Amino acid sequence: MSEVIEITLRSLIISFSATVMSSLWSVPVALFLSIRESRVSRVIVSFFNSMVGIPTVVVGLILYMLLSRSGPFGFMEILYTPYAIIIGEAILVSPWIVSLSYEVFTKSRSTYWELAISLGADEFQAYMLMIREAMPDIIVIFLMAFSRAIGELGVALLVGGNIKGYTRVLTTSIALAVARGEFELAIALGLMLVLILFTVFLMVRLLKVYRE
Repeated sequence: MSEVIEITLRSLIISFSATVMSSLWSVPVALFLSIRESRVSRVIVSFFNSMVGIPTVVVGLILYMLLSRSGPFGFMEILYTPYAIIIGEAILVSPWIVSLSYEVFTKSRSTYWELAISLGADEFQAYMLMIREAMPDIIVIFLMAFSRAIGELGVALLVGGNIKGYTRVLTTSIALAVARGEFELAIALGLMLVLILFTVFLMVRLLKVYRE
C-alpha cells in the first residue's frame, strides 16, 4: 500500500505541475486569439484543434529525440527525470487547453464584452469582465486537462524511463505490473487512477452546476 500511495502522490504532483505549466502559456494564447479575431488566428486555432488527437507516443518520441544526449537539448540532462515527464505532459495537453479556452473566451467576448461596452465600460474593463465570467469554465478545462495528463502512458514511459522511486507513475506502474504478472498491484493502481479520474469528474460536474 505504501508503494501505491507513493506512486499516486508522484503522479498527482507531476500531472498537476504539467497542467499548471501548460495553462501558463495556453490560456493567454487562447485569450489573445479570441481577442484578435482574424484569418490567421482561425488558422492557428485549427492547427491546435488538429493536434488534440496526436498520439502520446509520438509526443514522447519527439521529446525523447530532443532531450537525448545527441539531441539539441541534451545538455539539459533532464531525460528520465520527472521534469521531462512534466514538459511532455504539458505539451500534450496544450492543444486541449488552447482549443477549449478559445471557445470559452469567444463565447464570453460575444456576450459580456459587447454588453460591457454598450453600458459604457472601456475596453480594459470589458476584457476584465469577460475573463472573470469565463473563469469557472477555464477551471473546468484545467481539470479536464489534468485528467488527460494523469491518464497518459506514452510520454511518461518514453521520457521518464519508469524508474522506481523517481519517475514511476500510475500508468507506467500498471503496465509494468501487468507485464510482471503482478495483477493485484495492477488492480490496486488501476483503482486509484479510476478514483482520481472520478473525483475530477465530480468536481467538473459541481462546477458546471455552479455555473448554471
